[in-house]
Amino acid sequence: MSRLTFALLGTTALTLTTGAALAEGEINALVWCDHTDPGLIEPFEQEFGVKVNLREYEGTGAALALLEQSRPGDWDVLVIDGIDVFRAVDAGLLAPLPAEDLPTGDFFPEVVMAENNIVDGVTYAVTEKFGYNTISYNADKVDPADMQNLATVWSEKYDGRISIYDYYLPVMGLAAIANGIETAGLDKGSLDTIGSTLGEMRSRAASVAGVVAAQTALATGEVDIVVGGGEWLTAVLAEEQPELTWTIPDQGAVRWAQSIGVLESSENKDMALEFVKYITSPEGQARLATSSCFWGMPANAKAGDFLSDDQKSVLRWDEQQDYLARTQLYPAPDTDLDIEMQDLWLDTLQQ
Repeated sequence: MSRLTFALLGTTALTLTTGAALAEGEINALVWCDHTDPGLIEPFEQEFGVKVNLREYEGTGAALALLEQSRPGDWDVLVIDGIDVFRAVDAGLLAPLPAEDLPTGDFFPEVVMAENNIVDGVTYAVTEKFGYNTISYNADKVDPADMQNLATVWSEKYDGRISIYDYYLPVMGLAAIANGIETAGLDKGSLDTIGSTLGEMRSRAASVAGVVAAQTALATGEVDIVVGGGEWLTAVLAEEQPELTWTIPDQGAVRWAQSIGVLESSENKDMALEFVKYITSPEGQARLATSSCFWGMPANAKAGDFLSDDQKSVLRWDEQQDYLARTQLYPAPDTDLDIEMQDLWLDTLQQ
């Protein structure tokens, strides 16, 4: 999610193991919580006779710190925010992947993201899942038409009924989009405008919350809107609370994407590659898309053959062409701009 703390309600964590893989039949992976679903991991373990040891982390910075503190060979696989792949490549952490073994020809074209996953013609990672940071809401408590206009979402009408997702990049991306600023073109000159919008947003909000707190607040009626939410926030609640839903406003929204790669220091690269191939296969993609932790769109469009009609409906499968056309990737600031954005975010939270 550098992104989402996806420890959602009801998540079951697998046993975590640090240290190098003890045998050819083990691999160690740094992952987001959607990979900890036994329904995703066990079919791979059974097919290959291998044990997959998982450690869940939050934020690209945390993963890089863990890798820095680990011994060479401790880890085999890394799941990472798509916009941060370059950081891992620059640090020499990711091994080249054989592009011919990856099913990117079956992907939704917009999420192949070659400019992120390929450096100097070499493939280092592959997109595995994507979705949207947008507006989640309770359709029984708000006017759904109001949710189509970002300015209305955080207007006086909904004062005190909003929670803001506590991650600066997607929320600042939404603030930029609300002002007609493209996330890819965000620069220091944009920050005053974005800051004004953030200030207005914060003045209307009852809370600024992480994933679990924001989801709980929406589910219990503490708030009626989550700015920065999306399908990943409400899909796991859809069966019991169908009134909790999400939309892409007319101005657009922010698109997240996560990638997976093999670590250069891995001592079991062959099995690690098999894991990447499984995760990006149609069957693996369908299981990852509907993980018990959080749902999201599979990068591989052929996963649709393994999803039920109800699952496709929750994921808005038939609307993806429109959504992809109307959404923009997370802002990807350079170091100096990123520091200023974080400072602005912290200043906003203290208001």
